[in-house]
Amino acid sequence: LKNMVSSGRRWLREQQHRRWQLHCLKLQPLSPVPSDIEISRGQTPKAVAVLAKEIGLLADEIETYGKSKAKVRLSLLERLKDQADGKYVIVAGITPTPLGEGKSTVTIGLVQALTAHMNVNSFACLRQPSQGPTFGVKGGAAGGGYAQVIPMEEFNLHLTGDIHAITAANNLLAAAIDTRILHENTQTDKALYNRLVPLVNGVREFSEIQLARLKKLGINKTDPSALTEEEVSKFARLNIDPSTITWQRVVDTNDRFLRKITIGQASTEKGCSRQAQFDIAVASEIMAVLALTDSLADMKERLGRMVVASDKNGQPVTAEDLGVTGALTVLMKDAIKPNLMQTLEGTPVFVHAGPFANIAHGNSSVLADKIALKLVGEEGFVVTEAGFGADIGMEKFFNIKCRASGLVPNAVVLVATVRALKMHGGGPLSATVTNGLP
Repeated sequence: LKNMVSSGRRWLREQQHRRWQLHCLKLQPLSPVPSDIEISRGQTPKAVAVLAKEIGLLADEIETYGKSKAKVRLSLLERLKDQADGKYVIVAGITPTPLGEGKSTVTIGLVQALTAHMNVNSFACLRQPSQGPTFGVKGGAAGGGYAQVIPMEEFNLHLTGDIHAITAANNLLAAAIDTRILHENTQTDKALYNRLVPLVNGVREFSEIQLARLKKLGINKTDPSALTEEEVSKFARLNIDPSTITWQRVVDTNDRFLRKITIGQASTEKGCSRQAQFDIAVASEIMAVLALTDSLADMKERLGRMVVASDKNGQPVTAEDLGVTGALTVLMKDAIKPNLMQTLEGTPVFVHAGPFANIAHGNSSVLADKIALKLVGEEGFVVTEAGFGADIGMEKFFNIKCRASGLVPNAVVLVATVRALKMHGGGPLSATVTNGLP
């Protein structure tokens, strides 16, 4: 028995503190250099289950999506809680041109150099790209040349469906807002209350989320039949002011004709029409929540605190007030798990979350970074990327992401290009940006 215990402890130590036995994929550079998509398709990725095993993940800690990508379960953090973190490196860039300056390419190239050529454990952590920029002038975000995440199509498009989950959760909340306004406009206090707290087997009971709302309103009662008429009205009505609604519907496509629309025109909506708009999916606050959360419970709390409008007295109305926090969390239960992929040379990459920096904080998820720091070990490196320019993405990395995660970087890599310097330095005609030219 003593030998078994010693053997188990030795195995655990080996899992926590070891250099990966990684089978790296060989590159075969061509001249002239082919297009990015040709390079990506010219390399056959190894099975993601093999990559997961090579970097110390257990079979029950991954959920594979096909052969080239997988979700990593958060239980890994508990298993490796005593493991020392690796070195933390942030890659940022000069204020970019519309075509991008190569932060992702540098990030991927750096981890390929560290792991495939120097035999050092390293992990890249990247944002998941939106389909909007992917189909626009900027293009995808999988890197470029011989420093890419593969398969490129999987990376740039649906991946494992995280953005679709955000779209579903966001639009569920948007629908709940307008539906609540409709019912409050067309029903009495008593009818609303009876629907919110229905009789089940002859008994009315408040749900957990309703008890939280009562507490917020200062009503210290748990028996639904004990509320006064005034308390019933206060509980049942949110009195949302439609002109203050800030929560918009989203779609992950550049569709300019959805920027301003009129909703509620069907006769069944009883005149509750209003002007609204669609945003791009990654602009949803739910994406920002996903990127900052550190557990399912934390995500649920953050989702509940999201402010969607004001009531007619000017008080904020939250997702928790609408009673949809649980539903939003269930829709996001798989999206919270980081996505594992690989570079052209077969080194590991986490692709998780992709909030914009101009409206959110522009960085990949805290969870991906934390898991990667455990997996690389004390002597390894995690290279994460700050989106947009250093004046916004890197600033928000320090001021928002680091404060939320408690992590502090060991080094900063700044990507600067002649092209961007010319464009932003007041050159001739602001130095017209031409693809492929400095």
